Amino acid sequence: MKKISLLLMGLFLVVACTHEEAQLTEQDSSTDQKLLSVTEVNAFIKTQLTETGDVDWTHAPSNVLYSAIMHGDGILSLGYGQPEEYFSEKRSDRLIQARENAIAVAMDNEGTTDKKEILLQQDPLFNVVELKISQLSTIEELQSTAGIRYLEPIGYAQFKDPDLAFQKSSSGCDQSGQSINSADYTVISPNAWRPWNYDLHNIDDAWAYSTGAGITVGLIDTGISANQPLLGSRFNDGASNGRSIQKHGTFIDSSWWWSNNLDGPNDRCGHGTTMASAIASPRNDEAMPVGVAYNSNMVAFRGTEDVLLDDYHERKGVSDALRQLGDRSDVRVISMSIGYLWSIGNIKDAVKYAYSRNKLIIAAGGTSTTFTNWYGVIFPASMSETVAVTGVKDNGYNRCDICHEGDAIDFTIVMQRASDASRTVPTLGFNAGDRKYVGGSSVATATTAGIAALVWSRHPNWSRSQVLEKLKQSSEFYPYRNSNFGYGNIDALQAVQ
Repeated sequence: MKKISLLLMGLFLVVACTHEEAQLTEQDSSTDQKLLSVTEVNAFIKTQLTETGDVDWTHAPSNVLYSAIMHGDGILSLGYGQPEEYFSEKRSDRLIQARENAIAVAMDNEGTTDKKEILLQQDPLFNVVELKISQLSTIEELQSTAGIRYLEPIGYAQFKDPDLAFQKSSSGCDQSGQSINSADYTVISPNAWRPWNYDLHNIDDAWAYSTGAGITVGLIDTGISANQPLLGSRFNDGASNGRSIQKHGTFIDSSWWWSNNLDGPNDRCGHGTTMASAIASPRNDEAMPVGVAYNSNMVAFRGTEDVLLDDYHERKGVSDALRQLGDRSDVRVISMSIGYLWSIGNIKDAVKYAYSRNKLIIAAGGTSTTFTNWYGVIFPASMSETVAVTGVKDNGYNRCDICHEGDAIDFTIVMQRASDASRTVPTLGFNAGDRKYVGGSSVATATTAGIAALVWSRHPNWSRSQVLEKLKQSSEFYPYRNSNFGYGNIDALQAVQ
């Protein structure tokens, strides 16, 4: 009996020790995979932005990248192939092998033999896949796997920095109308309002040579309001005629709006409506502001919910809009008054694609309510494939109160009264009969897109490089570049003569 008791005690000790070792092993594993807090991830981001102006997620410490992914719904965006292989209309065996190898690494570390459990999307054009992951080891092995261009937490949207209030809390959204100071417009035939800053860029004189006819401008923004008829059924109002406007949606709400009673390609923010107005509002007979290229066509995409591309679905929406505009032979200019603080892989791939299709891509340099001088031009305006624009005041080269500047800026547009920061550029409002002021690098970008349409309409057989060169030659500092304002203010008359 005593021997049996000793034997049972021994077995109990063995089991207890084994259980304790298992707990230690589990604890060690848990420690290895301990999530960094959002605050800790943001500290890494702030350091990267301060030191380099971008965030290199691919080579970040594995636990930082892993934590950002887990705080972003567990979604990993993985670009594969060689550094310059952004997209492929027909993939080589090498590219396919690189993709499948990366997926296999993820499957092995995630403990599954079913690809469908982790593969969220395999893009048909861009060399990128999206994976649902949960293990730190997946990141660790992928960071040392050949044939991978980038690894990014595409769903991470928690970055906040009190020193860099990027856009407003509403992210640029405002549907309210405003009263316009009578000194900020001139009435022209047939009864349209010409915004005050057009004179400073000789846009009104340029109309004697070109009004944008025959050119289609692509707009990627928050869509166009269904309540603004001058950007809908009355797009051919007054002196504007023979042109078309199309509205599409690639933001996630847009693709299933019929069955869910959502607004699809229609603006629910207000920002996209004002950008469309600045580019191509008709030269109307209703006492409303006229756009720069008032006879151009427009193809507008609701690719994002607001101006800040901090959401997984917005990043997908913008990427898809760029792809579709890139595929359209009628689109010459693409206007993007949207962006983010660091580069986003799938959007970068899409910009490269649209650029390869000879599109002139004009992007906003950045608009913040408060920011320190350490931050310059935002993405994608920071890319060499885009034309970066910012806004200045009417008292010389002083950036607007909320505009970014930097050596990546190519052009500037006067869009703010130095005497009153609230008096910017009059545009159509969200609803019929509404007008409003719009400022920042956003309206500067849309204005530049309109001027580019004037030039291309004047010279329809020109290449993108010829149009861009003409814009440079017609700017104040040409042939020199200012360190913060590029070639400076564009003279639209000179550009079309």
